[in-house]
Amino acid sequence: MRQASLFEQDRLTLQGSIELTKQSLLSYGKQYKHWAIAFSGGKDSTALVTVVAHLIETKQIPRPHSLTAIYADTRMELPPLHASAMGVLEEIAKRGFNAKIAIAPLDKRFLVYILGRGVPPPNNNSLRYCTRQIKVDPMTKALEDVRQGLEPADRSLSRLLMLTGVRQGESAVRDQRISISCSKNGSECGQGWFQTMTAPQTDTLAPILHWRVCQVWDWLTFEAPALGFPTSAVAEAYGGEEAEEINARTGCIGCPLASKDTALDAVIKQPQWAYLEELKRLRLIYEQMRLFSNRLQKDGTETKKDGSLVANPGRKGPLTLEARSHFLEKILQIQAEVNAKAMACDRPLISLINPEEESRIRELIALRTFPDGWSGNEPRGDILLPEVYPNGNKQLLLF
Repeated sequence: MRQASLFEQDRLTLQGSIELTKQSLLSYGKQYKHWAIAFSGGKDSTALVTVVAHLIETKQIPRPHSLTAIYADTRMELPPLHASAMGVLEEIAKRGFNAKIAIAPLDKRFLVYILGRGVPPPNNNSLRYCTRQIKVDPMTKALEDVRQGLEPADRSLSRLLMLTGVRQGESAVRDQRISISCSKNGSECGQGWFQTMTAPQTDTLAPILHWRVCQVWDWLTFEAPALGFPTSAVAEAYGGEEAEEINARTGCIGCPLASKDTALDAVIKQPQWAYLEELKRLRLIYEQMRLFSNRLQKDGTETKKDGSLVANPGRKGPLTLEARSHFLEKILQIQAEVNAKAMACDRPLISLINPEEESRIRELIALRTFPDGWSGNEPRGDILLPEVYPNGNKQLLLF
């Protein structure tokens, strides 16, 4: 339970926050004929989609010529979050707004990229490709498709307004950027975070920037469902009735970049989602993928175009073909076990790897596909080799 503070009367209420959101949209929205909403399916973007639809339906803000909610389907979202997002998109479409799903090309999808091409799972240091590849790039492509679908005159003359669910307090780094830029373009903090040219012919506005997390939950749990939006299920991905207290940051199932599976742990504690517990094994699989015994390594002779040695001549690289086949079967086994439990208790099935993706992974393995610069004939990563330095000197093995 959230305790009231001595200054509770000075806090901005939910209705006050909605009013500021309305003023933000009235101030900036009138300059744009076409709007799009970046919809991740998380709590903030779900609140944004539904409150904007509500304000338009109740004629509190003018209806733009078009409003398109673009959902970035990473294929790795927590099952309750994905189910909720699909329900919200369906409801939005019923109400006359456009709903679009953005998904990465087959070979760029998370598990296809890892198992089919052999790229190790992302880490927090030098190899962090996932967000851009399975979320940002598909969203950018979908946004361009929206632009291309406009009438020729609108396409050449009109700019798009992209609405995002960015809020202060979700990220310290992001808050710092906001504090620097929120006073630009004549805007005040209460009017949202407005940025120009965030994409070709596109400006961005964050109209719920000022919402507190408790207000997001009040909207999703009480207000939006009363208006017919299926948003109460979003809380299940954040811990059910304790969602506000847990306030888990959601992400991909078994995210290899997170230190703990906080969101998945919160989900499987709820009886209706307990059958998903086997998904926790994914993190162990990602850890095993990084082991040198499952990867290839350079032998110290790799050179640049000018003939000099590269900076790290003995670097570790992609997964071996054998490891990729092994981990493919392991992940398919997890999927089968979870779905067997789902069918036994009449719960939603999961899809970590669908038939199209499985077929493509097996095809890429059969074709001996590797990242650029790797042939697959390199030595395995756990084989001891003399250490070669960039200047060409070698540290020979003692034994």
